[in-house]
Amino acid sequence: MILFLTLQTHAQSDLTKQIRSYREKQSNAWLQEYVSFLAIPNLAPDTINMQKNAAYIQNMMAKRGIQNIQLLYPTTPKIPPAVYGEVLVPNAKKTIIFYAHYDGQPVDSTKWSKGLHPFKPMLLNGSLEKQATIINWPKEKEEINPEWRIYSRGASDDKAGVMAILSAYESLIANGKHPDFNIKFFFEGEEEAGSDHLHEILVKYAAQLQSDLWVICDGPVHQTGKKMLVFGARGDAHAEITVFGSKRPLHSGHYGNWAPNPALELAKLLASMKDDHGKVLIKGFYDDVTPLTDREKKAVAAIPSPDQQMKTELGFMSEEMTGKSLAESILLPTLNINGMQSANVGKLSSNIIPTTAIASIDLRLVPGNDYKKQQEKLVQHIQSQGYFIVTKDPTDQERASHNKIAKIVLSDGYNAQRTSMDLPIAQHLIQAIQSTTSDQIISMPSMGGSLPLFVFEKYLKATTITVPIANHDNNQHAENENIRLQNLWNGIETFAAIMMMK
Repeated sequence: MILFLTLQTHAQSDLTKQIRSYREKQSNAWLQEYVSFLAIPNLAPDTINMQKNAAYIQNMMAKRGIQNIQLLYPTTPKIPPAVYGEVLVPNAKKTIIFYAHYDGQPVDSTKWSKGLHPFKPMLLNGSLEKQATIINWPKEKEEINPEWRIYSRGASDDKAGVMAILSAYESLIANGKHPDFNIKFFFEGEEEAGSDHLHEILVKYAAQLQSDLWVICDGPVHQTGKKMLVFGARGDAHAEITVFGSKRPLHSGHYGNWAPNPALELAKLLASMKDDHGKVLIKGFYDDVTPLTDREKKAVAAIPSPDQQMKTELGFMSEEMTGKSLAESILLPTLNINGMQSANVGKLSSNIIPTTAIASIDLRLVPGNDYKKQQEKLVQHIQSQGYFIVTKDPTDQERASHNKIAKIVLSDGYNAQRTSMDLPIAQHLIQAIQSTTSDQIISMPSMGGSLPLFVFEKYLKATTITVPIANHDNNQHAENENIRLQNLWNGIETFAAIMMMK
């Protein structure tokens, strides 16, 4: 067995060299293709541009000889389709589906750095945070520096996944390599909008979406730059809380010390939800958490700590949850304040007592949590602080009857998912990725972010493992999103190795 594994790893290392050699010849052409892809706006509600994105992916797939290319629409109209294709192998005993999404987060172009625009991809000679500058796109056969970065919405999250997966398959075929198992491609168009209709696609096309494994490409690699497998994702749910003061803005001199200030009340309410060590004080918040298995605990213990590196990089001294490492913290449920708003600040500030204060809250969930129960615990905590709960703006009668009123709007959410590290196919996947690098492969029980992986498990009984490729400092979901080219190249080698794994 040891001899077999050694020979197989050596063979796959040779494969990686072949993939790398082909990539070096194709890099300029791939960059041109990718830049055109990134230039198409990709917000899920933008029906026309999402159709253009889907058509562009179809063309990318067709050029690479992928078969049975289809748009898989949910039953609800006007929702972006998943782009599907397949490569079927006679007498194949396995089927692996490769997933990425092509929609992106909403954008505010005014917050992007000077000279950058979300949908006008730019090439920089490094990271903006290290004073990189915009450079010209390389000409044909001009050498490409792997430290260069493309700045654009979707550059890392998650059009990079689409590009890496399809380029990996192209590289295999160009080198005369053919997988032993069926390969299917599934590129979602609604992930950043919550994947609210993903289940409709999975149910409608359940027969052709059966598989032994879904390989999910999303998110960044470990902060150390090492390649990583992630066996789950946290769930996600949201709540918006509005606290009310007077019915009209009041002069702070005439009414200060007398009229209630909703900004202060909201601040006190939020402060009641966590202690000084970062522990959530909402009753029962951690009660449902499923403990890690022994294997998962060992995997976490083996992860190299990036904590000091990240504190230095991000400019703070101490963690929110006292005594918890980054790896430990993302395996717990969270309550996070996404934003607060009450009247104006800066040049627009005025001497008033505001009428309302609003906070947007996200709840990240781990296995054992149910998102609706977790939201209800939040509501009950707000009630325990003396608030009367409404779901619409309060009426005059409600204002006259209750001292403190909070409007709470709850969004739909989804639960966490986790795949067992003990599965044989997981070990094959680790071995395939290890063949592409001499560095340690990091195995994480769960990513900190959220993906609707439970939907695949619920509706298809599917096994999912996530293989991220983006650089950790890619600014996903924010202004100046970017992909480091070496991460894109590494991703191509990684997916090629997975496609050829035994």
